[in-house]
Amino acid sequence: MAAWGDRLAGVRGVLLDISGVLYDSGEGGGRPIAGSVDAVARLKRSGLKVRFCTNESQKSRGRLVGELRGLGFDVSEAEVTSPPPAARRLLQERGLRPHLLVHDEVRSEFDHIDTSNPNCVLIGDAGDHFSYRNLNRAFQVLMGLADPVLLSLGSGRYYKQSSGLMLDVGCYMKALEYACGIQAEVVGKPSPEFFRSALRELGVEAHQAVMVGDDIVGDVGGAQRCGMRALQVRTGKFRPSDEQHPEVKADGYVDNLAEAVDLLLRHADQ
Repeated sequence: MAAWGDRLAGVRGVLLDISGVLYDSGEGGGRPIAGSVDAVARLKRSGLKVRFCTNESQKSRGRLVGELRGLGFDVSEAEVTSPPPAARRLLQERGLRPHLLVHDEVRSEFDHIDTSNPNCVLIGDAGDHFSYRNLNRAFQVLMGLADPVLLSLGSGRYYKQSSGLMLDVGCYMKALEYACGIQAEVVGKPSPEFFRSALRELGVEAHQAVMVGDDIVGDVGGAQRCGMRALQVRTGKFRPSDEQHPEVKADGYVDNLAEAVDLLLRHADQ
């Protein structure tokens, strides 16, 4: 593998995943990963452009940012790219009326969307709302449509909370895909359009940006397919086998966000 200076040369902007990189979510707002609060502060002082890119779909952006700020992170809603606002725009642009299978915390994101006589299903990380009854109702809506549309706020398999690993929305998305014989449209990582949207908001070209995440497929693979570089942290949902993934290889592996920022401040924008 090339030297760090070669791998990070020319980086002008950084996309940061949140869960598993900045903090582990959980009861009481979760807990920051060691060194991450200071790492974000150093990165923002450096002159590099910074944006937060998350698949969080159990919380509104407002609540997520409030929790992060309560943990000491310097972050605002305007700096966060997340699936619910992107999905809302897509629904409006395409005139879609969703049957919502989402967490109560994010329903407010869709308050002004027409949900009568649904012509699609929108699924997010609904947590305990992923009951048989609710999944079966989503299945029935899809099977009743001549041209079924399933939108999913991300496609992750699992994520890490402070209490342990948790199933993510992708597991339930795959169940509906299988039952209905369709393919979901993913709004969130690793969707190329989601990354392109984050890059537009960051204000840099793909080749000038690096993604820092804990998900080898959603963060690293998704970013690389858009022409970005990507670092994987060994925190959050990282598993040692990720470094031997058969299809995706990060541009570098670091122990945590603090180490990633050390390297970026040393080698980026050269």
